[in-house]
Amino acid sequence: MTVQDIAQDYLSTGKLEALPEGHFIDGKVTRPSDRKMESFDPGRAEAFAEFSLGEDADMDLAIASAEKASRHWRHVTPGERCRILNNVARLFRENADRLSVIEVVDSGKTLAEAQGDVQSSARLFEYYAGAADKLDGRSVNLGPDYTAFTVREPVGVTGHIIPWNYPISTFARGVAPALAAGCAVVAKPAETTPFTALVMAELLCVAGVPEGLVNVVTGLGADVGAQMARDPRIKQLTFTGSVSTGINVAQMAAPNVTRLTLELGGKSPLIAFGDADPEKVADGAYWAIFSNSGQICSAGSRLILHKAIRDDVLAILAERAKAIRPAHGLTAPDMGAINSELHLGRIKAHVDAAKSRGAHLLTGGDVTVDSHTGKGWFFQPTVIADLAADDPAVQDEIFGPVLSVQNFETEEEAVQLANGTEFGLIASVYTRDVGRAMRVASAMDCGQVSINDYWAGGLELPFGGNKKSGYGREKGWEGLDAYTKVKSITISNAS
Repeated sequence: MTVQDIAQDYLSTGKLEALPEGHFIDGKVTRPSDRKMESFDPGRAEAFAEFSLGEDADMDLAIASAEKASRHWRHVTPGERCRILNNVARLFRENADRLSVIEVVDSGKTLAEAQGDVQSSARLFEYYAGAADKLDGRSVNLGPDYTAFTVREPVGVTGHIIPWNYPISTFARGVAPALAAGCAVVAKPAETTPFTALVMAELLCVAGVPEGLVNVVTGLGADVGAQMARDPRIKQLTFTGSVSTGINVAQMAAPNVTRLTLELGGKSPLIAFGDADPEKVADGAYWAIFSNSGQICSAGSRLILHKAIRDDVLAILAERAKAIRPAHGLTAPDMGAINSELHLGRIKAHVDAAKSRGAHLLTGGDVTVDSHTGKGWFFQPTVIADLAADDPAVQDEIFGPVLSVQNFETEEEAVQLANGTEFGLIASVYTRDVGRAMRVASAMDCGQVSINDYWAGGLELPFGGNKKSGYGREKGWEGLDAYTKVKSITISNAS
């Protein structure tokens, strides 16, 4: 079946065939638990399937399975790991249609966005397949009396708490480097998006990943997620989510001194100087905030405009935002749904509070529905203009299709505004002046800066934040650092 056939079948029946109902432990889907939870299609605000709610025993089995498998995998040759991970990439592409439709129905995003996520996930496995046989140490010169070198060893069993906004790609960006480094994996997907992680785990085994090496336990974060964070057998924990939950995870992991990678919130700025092309700035801001309905940690949720181009940019941007058609992700809309009713309420509360403060809304500002069905969890594309630096709409992560606009006159003021939140994930600078672009990029307190193209970069570059956006880096060569530990070895050459 083509992706269109699978999509149409779902839109007609409201069902997806052959979804896993249990956990994935020790190379197989377990028997469905008596404790279940419904999974909702955000585009319809209706339940479409059930999944198992994990318990202590399920997580314990998954970690034990990973521990056992890791003792073998760490000794598999790097070349063999490379071959298997390339197989995974091939199988992901062969199953892209099914994975993409499941992702749309589970998360609410558009089909085009989900298809892009599957392709980038396949590429992640290719990239780290190529790294598996290049994880070399280095020789250290201590003089003629000693031979000294370092080796990189796998850390052991790794835990991955997967967010709901990018279930497929976040799973891949943690699991791929972990496997390349010789580690084992236990993953806990978000309770609103459980299914693609289960399907991907099955495909990993089909590709040749040994049984037990990748395990997925579904359920509530307060239950199985917390248990994973506290378990001393987990040697590296990778978490993507909110700042408050990330702090809780760090506190739970602290007694075991578990290694952590935290990718948390963001309030990322797009800074546009007076010499920038207003059309290009408006286009960059459009995609920066309205992609995936603004549900991106690194979304460009703040537009910091030089007063010389303020009116031109906002006129173009407001017109384009008003034309956006939100609808079910399988119907080729301009923008998809908000992931859950709970999160939709949070976005509305933020915007309602801005309205009560007298904020200047250029467009949007309220909950809406799919115009064809009258259903779903959607929020209108929203632009709030001329905000003060301390306004909550500037300072707080709204995590939706809501753009906060600030104005500036000098380069110093622009930098001050851009760095003026507790977050530091990414930033973008639009200007024709290369010197200015480099000065501002250097002054940004964040993990990644792009020039004249908000989403410039790729999986080959490290990604992560400063300040309350977290610490550690994923993607790129640096993404392997979390899953390896360095050992120094020195040999005396004395006879």
